[in-house]
Amino acid sequence: MLPTLRGILVLLLAAPIIALGAWLRNMEWIGWAYASFALILFALDWRLAGRVDRFDVARVHDTKLSLGAENAVTVSVRNRSRRGTRLTVRDEAPEEFKIETRVMEGDVPPLGTWQSVYHLQPLRRGDYKFGDLHLRWLGPLKLVVRQGRVKAAEPVKVYPNLLDVRIYDLLLRRNRLQEMGLRTTRMFGEGTEFERLREYSPDDEFRRINWKATARRNRPVTVEYQTERSQSVIAVLDTGRMMQTPVADIAKLDYAVNAVLFLTYVATGKGDRVGMMSFADDVSHYLAPRQGRGQFYRMLEVLYAVDATQVEPDYRKALTYLAVKQRRRALVVIFTDLSSGASMDSLVAQVSLLARSSLPLVVTISDPDIHAASKQNPNDSLTVYQRAAATQILDERRVALDTLRRRGVLTLDVPANQLSFSVINRYLELKGRTRL
Repeated sequence: MLPTLRGILVLLLAAPIIALGAWLRNMEWIGWAYASFALILFALDWRLAGRVDRFDVARVHDTKLSLGAENAVTVSVRNRSRRGTRLTVRDEAPEEFKIETRVMEGDVPPLGTWQSVYHLQPLRRGDYKFGDLHLRWLGPLKLVVRQGRVKAAEPVKVYPNLLDVRIYDLLLRRNRLQEMGLRTTRMFGEGTEFERLREYSPDDEFRRINWKATARRNRPVTVEYQTERSQSVIAVLDTGRMMQTPVADIAKLDYAVNAVLFLTYVATGKGDRVGMMSFADDVSHYLAPRQGRGQFYRMLEVLYAVDATQVEPDYRKALTYLAVKQRRRALVVIFTDLSSGASMDSLVAQVSLLARSSLPLVVTISDPDIHAASKQNPNDSLTVYQRAAATQILDERRVALDTLRRRGVLTLDVPANQLSFSVINRYLELKGRTRL
């Protein structure tokens, strides 16, 4: 039980009455009687406030929280008493999460329900646990605050970002994908899969004319084709030490994992076969390309377990393994980090070989902190060193990307917060141009 400000003032009022007893007869006894009466009011207020079981408290959230996203958590309190009250709720969310607030306040009406929503952002995949819910509420006389604990401990899993997938699905149904920053790059007249028949126009190729339909309609009819479905897309995840580098509190690997999951959902929706491989000094996971939404859920479980290691990536071993497993032409999206030295030379050599049989796309995450360090004005020796080091890293990165482009390898170097949508846009662009 905690006294409120009103309760403290009621009790303190007894002090001057008792003090008057030094000058006025019987005032001391009146003061003590007042204090006793105030304590009785305190006890009555505490009793009328009721126990914590007068409330039905629940926490509602997704069964799978999304990495790096703002996940909504709803706390609901139903008052089973005929007396309304003001209450404060504190949730024991996992300490590892970024949370906007842990304490919520509101008024719950008699026999009514009060709800509050807060958001939390997990920074790593894995298993976590919510704790209990703690309540504080006012008594009807507003002299005391009662408090209690509601058992609400429960485990929760943090998966790669599923919220972007749900938003994509919703906007796709409404034909409003532009709101996510996605471009539609569907191109008629390309590919070999039949799309529709339409009237001939002067710009159409003669080989596109459908002569049987032309004879039936007595006017030229041409065939439009769309890009082929059932093509292969393979995501290759580097889980070496450089992918542990954090960008805005989240590791580069986790940004890449989110992008792979989003790419899987979009590509399987387009009818393509999607697979994945993760590697560091050896191949740790391989999932053969398959079609359908079932592959998306298989990919989700594999990506949940992917983790970075403290070793250098072995590109030769990984891409040799992939060449043995995947003999058909495919779009191979390689998520990695460009570091200097032998590792970078190996990446350039192995991806250049891969370009002979498949279409490789090397995706890297740019670090805004390094860009900022390269542009700062030096005013001491530490700043000079930081700027020089950042400039050197960016130069080496630029040289590696230019080398890959000269050898016919596609590259994509974007900030972490733009990674998923940039990868999807490049995939749609390549598919629309029949490059797969």
